[in-house]
Amino acid sequence: MLRGAVQSPYDSAELFLRLMDVVFLIGALLASVLLNEGVPGDNIYMLFTTALLVFQLGARFWGLYGSWQLLPLREEARQIVVVWCTVLAALLAIGFALHVTAQYSRVSLGVWALAVPVLMIGQRAVLRHHIERKARCGVDIRILAFVGANRSAERIASHFGSRMWSGLRVAGVYDDRAVKRLNLQNLSLIGRVDTLMRDAKAGRVDFVFITLPACAEERIDHIVRELADTTASVFIVPDSRIFERGHANWREIAGHPIISVYDTPFFGVSGLLKRIEDVVVSSLILLLISPLLLAIAAAVRFTSPGPVIFRQRRYGLNGQIVEVWKFRSMTVTENGDTVVQARRGDSRITPVGAFLRSTSLDELPQFFNVLQGRMSIVGPRPHAVSHNEQYRALIHGYMLRHKVKPGITGWAQINGWRGETDSLDKMEKRVEYDMQYIRNWSLFMDLRIIAATIFKGFRSANAY
Repeated sequence: MLRGAVQSPYDSAELFLRLMDVVFLIGALLASVLLNEGVPGDNIYMLFTTALLVFQLGARFWGLYGSWQLLPLREEARQIVVVWCTVLAALLAIGFALHVTAQYSRVSLGVWALAVPVLMIGQRAVLRHHIERKARCGVDIRILAFVGANRSAERIASHFGSRMWSGLRVAGVYDDRAVKRLNLQNLSLIGRVDTLMRDAKAGRVDFVFITLPACAEERIDHIVRELADTTASVFIVPDSRIFERGHANWREIAGHPIISVYDTPFFGVSGLLKRIEDVVVSSLILLLISPLLLAIAAAVRFTSPGPVIFRQRRYGLNGQIVEVWKFRSMTVTENGDTVVQARRGDSRITPVGAFLRSTSLDELPQFFNVLQGRMSIVGPRPHAVSHNEQYRALIHGYMLRHKVKPGITGWAQINGWRGETDSLDKMEKRVEYDMQYIRNWSLFMDLRIIAATIFKGFRSANAY
């Protein structure tokens, strides 16, 4: 997804959205207070000032404005909800810290909390409809063309073809090859590259995306130099084969843009947010379940011989060996070079252990591992070291799951890929979902996984 690279047909649209968001945030609060309480007090002005500050910080962090015209409305709506929930959480924390929550009407704040995201999302829906309606009438359309027919050009053309509200129309592709040599699906051949120069100088092309392969460096340089004599906006699209790996994203080092192919999503602020989430959530959960932990520990201790806690070596962050804790659910504590996964009717599983495993209660001691920093609440489930060595040789990219800390629950688990992996395709599916999580991580996604785990993740037909 290209973010912020292409302008809207309305160059002032971003400023308009920013101003309207401020109006909605302040206006909705004042209107709610006037309707429910009468004249607003001084505390209301302090409230919306703080809310505005936090909202602007959240909007910048989540890129709320920079890519609005290229994202589907549902995705932008999700961003708005995430930013707004962050604002509400920050206000609640500040209110409790300063002991001022009693000064505000819960009804007024409740109406305000619901009205703001509805107004913001509604405004964007109206704006998109307005742009699309004008685009269908041929008003304020900007023309986009490609240089080089390949998969990158096809995908980007398909992207804009289904997004009339972007205000862009794909004219086609310029390529020196004959049309019979090209496998065109979403594109039509306009002509040779020298035709592009004439069209661009005549103002018939507004945006040019160069999608030639990286090996054509000299040709790309020549085209860029020629287009400098036009008013067209020019963009170079990296070779699609790099991004098809599914992990690529942009970085900048010493002023030079680079493409990160394999990396962790938890760096900088993201890493800090992830750690805060882990510490806060695991601390609250341990506080709530401490009686349950004591009851399970007693049940394990007095129903079968052996330790209460089973400590197993697993691969953690960056492939480092970590010790993961579980309530012992078997009569054996296998932790060597060969570990046999539990199967249905496995004689090694104790009666108490069978219940613990089917309900995932045997995993509860791992919340202590989260506080220790060995694990996260959400992440790819850790496998035994022997299983890792087996599957890393069979599944391409298997070890990339260790670019993040292992988790107590994960995207694969709530989608049904939990328990025994008695075939290669099952493990491949689990790894596929783990990679989806790493590529698409967000704080909202973590909260969604945690919520799904509470409601459906503790029991599974594959867990025994």
